[in-house]
This record gives sequence, structure tokens and C-alpha cells, in this order.
Amino acid sequence: MTKSDLIQKIADRNPHLYLRDIEKIVNTIFDEITDALADGNRVELRGFGAFSVKHRDARIGRNPRTGESVQVEAKSMPFFKTGKALRERLNGEDA
Repeated sequence: MTKSDLIQKIADRNPHLYLRDIEKIVNTIFDEITDALADGNRVELRGFGAFSVKHRDARIGRNPRTGESVQVEAKSMPFFKTGKALRERLNGEDA
């Protein structure tokens, strides 16, 4: 599902809302999650999951084409851990 699919699905379920307002809401939610992660905070959506940031240390990697050693810089990566209710639903268990 893409962001535009999500917006359309919300619009279909809520015909009393304007499409432009739904788009603003969805964009605001994603922007707030992104900003919180950029600030180093964790975002938890109960029953769905939690977004956090994992830090990877600098290391020496290898260029797979040439086999040459390459210095890989330290970086931060977004990480998502599913919530219990989502995991149970995906595995066909009663939630």
C-alpha cells in the first residue's frame, strides 16, 4: 500500500472529510514520526508497533566487486518492531 492508497482508503471510509484534509492529516502523522526519530526519540503506536533509531558503528567493509576493503562510516538507521496485536493478527491468532 502506498501513501496515496492509504489516503484514498481513509477517504472512502470517511466521505464527510475532504480529500485535502485527509492528505494533510496523513502527512502530519508521518512528519511527526520522522521528526521524533530525527530527535532520537522512540514512537510507539499501541497494538501496531514501535519505531526507533538504531546506531551502527563505523566498520571496515568490503567492495563485493573488487574485494577491496572500504571504510564504512557510522550511521543511524530507522527500526520498526511490531506490536503484539499486529504479530498475532498476521499469524492468524485471535487478537
